[in-house]
Amino acid sequence: MSRLRVAVIGVGYLGRFHAQKYAAVPNAELVGLCDLSEAAGRPVARELATAFYADHRELIGKVDAVTVAASTSAHFELTRFFLEHGVHVLVEKPMTPTSREAALLTKLAEERGLKLQVGHVERFNPALLSAREALDDVRFIECHRLAAFKSRGSDINVVLDLMIHDLDVILSLVDARPSRVSAVGIAVLTASTDIANARIEFTNGAVANVTSSRVSTSAQRKFRVFQENQYVSIDFGGGEVRRVASGGAVPLSEERWSLDKGDALLAETEAFVESVLTDTPCRVSGRDGQAALELAESIIDDIERAAALRASPRCRAP
Repeated sequence: MSRLRVAVIGVGYLGRFHAQKYAAVPNAELVGLCDLSEAAGRPVARELATAFYADHRELIGKVDAVTVAASTSAHFELTRFFLEHGVHVLVEKPMTPTSREAALLTKLAEERGLKLQVGHVERFNPALLSAREALDDVRFIECHRLAAFKSRGSDINVVLDLMIHDLDVILSLVDARPSRVSAVGIAVLTASTDIANARIEFTNGAVANVTSSRVSTSAQRKFRVFQENQYVSIDFGGGEVRRVASGGAVPLSEERWSLDKGDALLAETEAFVESVLTDTPCRVSGRDGQAALELAESIIDDIERAAALRASPRCRAP
């Protein structure tokens, strides 16, 4: 197979970008776009000189791989459908609404010998890639991901909408399993949690403190990592990295560098296409997506327990 026949399922805000990236990858052939809304999907298909499909089932036999960028609630059924029909899948984050569904998809992909990649795009961020080589014994992580409110994504809580980006990166850096989670969160503009903070402890003693908000007045994507004799600050949004280290004759040395923001989504797309064509492991596997969801669910459960406790009559002042 010299070129991978691909399609994008769901042509909303993210789906349009996914389609554009496929169109830019030389060893991928964008066969078509699929969306329930012809008004949304057909103009993008026309823009990219590809076919439009209103029914994803019509793509079977015409594609080798798809990107599922529909609403989160549809991820499980769409991904399962394509895997069951022998099609490789890149599914946007969060992988599925629940980790149980993620586990089923991961098992199905492994049984069928198919690639299942999850769209945790920060793994392809040049700032992270340039910093992570020196991060071999992470002890403490602090991160803030703040964004202004957008109706897009508000069908899920902020842990699944925003925080899960950082949870995936944290799990990729800490060589241990989470052992304890303590979290708080509140709803501000929606019926679900809009701002949340979690403290995550790991079996090797590492700790992560994570804050996410979708009701901020300014955007921020800062990630700070501490290990013995070293501190690294990563600005995912600005592409800046700062590294402070100690050791040797000089007590402290500091480096700063800025990288072109690059195109993480294009890099993610290229990696998926290459993984399928060369039959090599996905950079962000179904198991990675499942692990991020399991941690997210632990955080959501703790937030809900705290909320139930606050609402209990026993906790109210007389």
